[in-house]
Amino acid sequence: MISSVLVANRGEIACRVFRTCRELDIRTVAVYSDADENALHTRVADTAVRLPGATPTETYLRGELIVKAALTAGAEAVHPGYGFLSENADFARAVLDAGLVWIGPPPEAIEAMASKTRAKELMAAAGVPLLAPLDPDAVTEADLPVLVKAASGGGGRGMRIVRELADLESELKAASIEAQSAFGDGTVFVEPYVERGRHVEVQIVADTHGTVWAYGTRDCSLQRRHQKVIEEAPAPSLAPGVEERLHSAATAAARTITYAGAGTVEFLVSGDDVHFLEMNTRLQVEHPVTEAVFGIDLVALQLSVAEGERLDGEPPRPSGHAVEARLYAEDPAQNWAPQTGTLHRLSVPGIRLDTGYEDGDTIGVHYDAMLAKAVAHAPTRAEAVRRLAGALERATIHGPVTNRDLLVRSLRHEEFTTARMDTAFYERHLADLTTTAPDPYAPLAAALADAHGRSRFGGWRNLPSQPQTKRYASAHGEHEVHYRHTREGLTADGVRVLSAAADLVVLEIDGVRRKFDVTRHDDRVYVNTTALTVLPRFPDPAAQQAPGSLLAPMPGTVARIADGLTTGSAVQAGDPLIWLEAMKMEHKITAPATGTLTALHATPGQQVEVGALLAVVQQEPPL
Repeated sequence: MISSVLVANRGEIACRVFRTCRELDIRTVAVYSDADENALHTRVADTAVRLPGATPTETYLRGELIVKAALTAGAEAVHPGYGFLSENADFARAVLDAGLVWIGPPPEAIEAMASKTRAKELMAAAGVPLLAPLDPDAVTEADLPVLVKAASGGGGRGMRIVRELADLESELKAASIEAQSAFGDGTVFVEPYVERGRHVEVQIVADTHGTVWAYGTRDCSLQRRHQKVIEEAPAPSLAPGVEERLHSAATAAARTITYAGAGTVEFLVSGDDVHFLEMNTRLQVEHPVTEAVFGIDLVALQLSVAEGERLDGEPPRPSGHAVEARLYAEDPAQNWAPQTGTLHRLSVPGIRLDTGYEDGDTIGVHYDAMLAKAVAHAPTRAEAVRRLAGALERATIHGPVTNRDLLVRSLRHEEFTTARMDTAFYERHLADLTTTAPDPYAPLAAALADAHGRSRFGGWRNLPSQPQTKRYASAHGEHEVHYRHTREGLTADGVRVLSAAADLVVLEIDGVRRKFDVTRHDDRVYVNTTALTVLPRFPDPAAQQAPGSLLAPMPGTVARIADGLTTGSAVQAGDPLIWLEAMKMEHKITAPATGTLTALHATPGQQVEVGALLAVVQQEPPL
């Protein structure tokens, strides 16, 4: 029996594994980087061991340091979580060679599926249907579109859709560079890209005695940058017979490599066609929807298999439907730019919330931008979707910009509610889903709440009739509001102020009473779901940048600069000039206009803050 477990990971998944360990009375050990010294997973573990450094390369990707930490802390077993070293066969071997229990599949099984190209060869030999790779040098117009994929790793890194033959060479190079940076392996391959395909996967659990169980299906079609955003179980509206074929292929894949533990076999489904994509030899991010539908604990099953237990009987029968949404600190309207800063408040009551953050925690630049996974379970799909959308809409999220509004609108989109979605959902609908009208009364509510707070402490010395002005910035631009502080109380043109307190303002607008919950953190004000930044009454002229300035859209590291780019270089509008790396993703900074690069401040490896001046492009004068 395992009595202590080190989780070779961080954040949400470390907290998730610790939760099951506590329920089973297993002692927990965390590892943490310097950036994670005060992170939640570090705080909730029974023991924590420091990994010196801040970046993943220095810390969570150093297998020898993690094995040493496990031995130092007296852990008996190592759980890899997902990401980082979870699918690294050499790490699994190092754990076993150190006399520790590896809570995962055999290293040989990991190795067999580590390369997507090798995995496809094995699956083809086992009779599993798949998309055959294409020779990059032989791709023709007739083959388009195609998908460039990294042979190692996952999470959407090293993947590119190519629709123009002229772009293939540059996209192969870009994907290889990104894959090398993310996984230490720049090998990429090309396969056909299936338009309107659905991403459907099968959760399997296998013991060490030859039993393999398949737990239904999951649909993970809603993706951004090939990373999943919304997942559900079971996969809805599959053609007759498809689920049985998926189960058969998934169990065949597991048996082919003598698998043990929890894993996921991923497929691309288009109508009646089923194509093997890859096998993830670890626990998936989206495993909670399967747990909800089958009433199981997949981490507990992993521990049981690692202890040598048998899977007796049959898998439990599924019940109802579950939907999961990944809440990210990112701005979908700004090319999914990751966000950093203090998470003042995170509360999504009434549903399951798996997270690695608590109120007051800092969201940094070194790791994935996911804040939490929100999961709703109900008797029917429609009920589960409605419940999740409602919970997210009512959630309190104060801090960096998130994708919360996008999630709510996605869940309520007709294509999703009628189960007609596919992997290109956001390619078609992102603009509409991120185009919203601001709440015109949120700035006024913020100003009235602030005015109430000031008046309580004797801060007002103006004449009763003197109008007051406040300025705010939101995602929709700048807002200026006016109100008066009279002997009768606070008044504003066009609305009736029924009450105004520091945390709640009630207005009557065209005969309709509306409530506005208000919370302030320094210069940020949150009014219901609207985030506002307090601005000075008069703009600061020194804050203005020269036309053509390229500013860092997020904090991060300058990954690279376009070949040959120097001051004086001629650039074309849309040319990629600088690549920033932030939260495990690369972000391309392009020329805003055709002209000349008159300044270049960015250098590879440089750490930059949001708004930092990277370069300046002087636009060519019109002819």
